[in-house]
Amino acid sequence: MERALELAARGRCGASPNPMVGAVVLDAEGRLAGEGYHAAYGGSHAEVIALAEAGDRARGGTLFVTLEPCAHHGKTPPCIDAVLAAGIGRTVIALADPTPTAGGGADRLRAEGVEVNQGLGAERSRILNRRWLHWVRHHRPWVTLKAAVSLDGRVATREGESKWITGEAARERGLELREEHDAILVGVETILADDPQLTRRLGLNPISGWRRIVLDTRLRTPTDAVVVRTRPEATVIAHTAEAGIEDRRRLREAGVELVELKADDDGRVDLGALLDHLARREVAALLVEGGPTVHGSFNDADLVDEIILFIAPFVIGGDAPSAVAGTGVATLEAAQRLCFEDIDRHGDDLEIRAVRPEEANVHGVD
Repeated sequence: MERALELAARGRCGASPNPMVGAVVLDAEGRLAGEGYHAAYGGSHAEVIALAEAGDRARGGTLFVTLEPCAHHGKTPPCIDAVLAAGIGRTVIALADPTPTAGGGADRLRAEGVEVNQGLGAERSRILNRRWLHWVRHHRPWVTLKAAVSLDGRVATREGESKWITGEAARERGLELREEHDAILVGVETILADDPQLTRRLGLNPISGWRRIVLDTRLRTPTDAVVVRTRPEATVIAHTAEAGIEDRRRLREAGVELVELKADDDGRVDLGALLDHLARREVAALLVEGGPTVHGSFNDADLVDEIILFIAPFVIGGDAPSAVAGTGVATLEAAQRLCFEDIDRHGDDLEIRAVRPEEANVHGVD
């Protein structure tokens, strides 16, 4: 199971919006016969790859798999059929599949006389797939807020200089996060100020369905912005009914997709409605790289599941902007407590990751 979990983690860049799954097949004598992992959405599942590698040696053997084999026909045939056809005698499953369509594979295996053991490695499989599990259980994307800051939490100087707060190694790790998520989101102010590309460019993810989401209440995005000029079909601009007819026509003709959503109490795009929309579009993991205003909006709405900060070893001070603006909390008791999970070093900079506790009421969804 340790090996199966190691293999599963290799699907971090490519499996979403499917889960990360690894599988190991031992023959009847307990010797390694085959292994595999789910590398890309729409591609072969881990069990199928491992069983194909094992061939006839799988008969009477044991399958270790990090998630319950699927029992439905999706983009690929049911993995349960492959397990039964291979003549596996015993299956060890880390985590049950919580989805009503794909779940139930363990019961079918038992009904066919295959010995099934569950639970070994369940916690590690759950942590590995927390973004996917959140999406399938709560019908909202997992929201990761990412920022590069100074030691005192500033994202720019008082004159607005922000390139570059962190060094090259930290910036590359930030680009790697894009490979792990299904879409990136910024506000229109970032588009106007920085004209970013918002692309995946490390070549780690084989899936081409990357989306760039822009929050733009009144459609101020210029048609010569990079996100409009290059691959406009990958850009989704969310706006409200306040957007003018001419601006709608201008951007539609440029090839971007416009999505009108209801406004929140402040007249801006309602973030809950946006997340509902993205979830239906198979965005399981959303990376928010907007500025302080966008970060503050997600924080005020209690929609942040994970925060990743890249911290540079210097102080900016003064009245420079911080990573999170918005209304904020009036008392410390009202602040949402996250759990520190990991600290890494990239060159001179630190990466600190914190996640929402499991027991927290996620996004106000029961």
